[in-house]
Amino acid sequence: MGGSRTYPYGSTSAVRAHVLAALGVLKLATADQMHRLMAPGHKDNKAFRNAALDLARHGLAVSEGYARDGNKLWNLTPLGLDAAAEVLGRPEGEMGGTARGAARSGAPHAMAVNETVIAITRTPATATRPVPRQQPAPTPTATEQQPALGLVREAPGMGWIGSWSTEVPLSLPTSRGNRAGVRADAVLQAPEEGLPVLFVEVDNCTESADTLAAKFEKYLRYFRLKSKNPLGSESPVWRTQYPSTGREGHPPVVVVFNPGTRTGPLALKNRMNTVMELTRLVWSGSYHGAGGGYSAEERDGYYDYADAIPLFFTTLDRLQTSGPRTAVWWRCGHGQWETLPDALANPDDHDAWYARDEQRRRQRDEESERQHQEWAAEREGWAQKPDPALDPEPIPPCERCKGPITGPLGYDLEFAPPEDGRHCPACRTDLRQYPTLREALFGRRPRSK
Repeated sequence: MGGSRTYPYGSTSAVRAHVLAALGVLKLATADQMHRLMAPGHKDNKAFRNAALDLARHGLAVSEGYARDGNKLWNLTPLGLDAAAEVLGRPEGEMGGTARGAARSGAPHAMAVNETVIAITRTPATATRPVPRQQPAPTPTATEQQPALGLVREAPGMGWIGSWSTEVPLSLPTSRGNRAGVRADAVLQAPEEGLPVLFVEVDNCTESADTLAAKFEKYLRYFRLKSKNPLGSESPVWRTQYPSTGREGHPPVVVVFNPGTRTGPLALKNRMNTVMELTRLVWSGSYHGAGGGYSAEERDGYYDYADAIPLFFTTLDRLQTSGPRTAVWWRCGHGQWETLPDALANPDDHDAWYARDEQRRRQRDEESERQHQEWAAEREGWAQKPDPALDPEPIPPCERCKGPITGPLGYDLEFAPPEDGRHCPACRTDLRQYPTLREALFGRRPRSK
């Protein structure tokens, strides 16, 4: 496409806006990176190279060196940074610096940060070639629908260029009055994706594990920093710049390892394990034994993550190959690769313990109710049974002979004296007193009292 006197390289306003937005966020990038981040549907990066040249002609962009792969590096001038703020709709105070002089060394770390942003964002490729107007054709069936020629369907990403910020300073007050803290390589804010704010650190595996682990102590001090609002109550300082995560604890921090060809798989695994152990106090939380039952099997507890940083590990090649929505995230303490929503969850926090305790309480209530029902049914069964016949009281023996009071078998009871309840018939017969003649004639005289 031929150029004009104003834009001799023939760039369009849309592509120039893409370049301004990309460099406004990334600070330093190649035309190929801007092409893959902003409009991967373009056939190649020629349109972005022409747009950068046209912006340089107007004093908005400048190239001061080359990346280690030989591609020219571009960054914005102060005037270009103001133009990028207009394109992104951001205040000029949030745009950061212009990265002047960084291109002279090849900027390997900045290139890795750019590749991380591209791998997570994964801007969908859309066809950009104009299509002439035609009569509406029948809608193709599902089997006939094909992706546009030259375009490859990739796993979806998260956010867009406006969701990112790079080289973000997180300042801490010191006793000397100046401010010292940590500078986040990138910050992703994509609430439309259901994500909290993510702080991203890119590690090229060129510094020691101790140096990398020390950064997270600074992150923790920054997240603990509080300020008073006009009402007098305290709130975290980071909440004045970023929205609440909606989760317990501090915002998550992601470490993207980029070993390249310098570090093998075993050395990378050892490096991850070393960093995880060195930062255990940062991400592990504090354990609280909360009981939960009467038996040893029901003793339970939970971890409090109110003062813990969710620390995630991943690798650049995993993000580039599978995308950010797959199981490419390793949260310290979980022990497996997970998707980002699963990695953000806390399966052993207070809420999870409360749910387990409620389940145990319901089981105890159900068991108690079942026992009460069984006891009630048993009592009902007892009430319906007839009373058992009472056993006759034992008959006492004869007081005189100690034999059965009813007498021996075969004894004729006809001539025995009447029963007295104390002696058997034989003893009653023996004890019988026959009357004298006088008693027989006149009867027995009652004894005087």
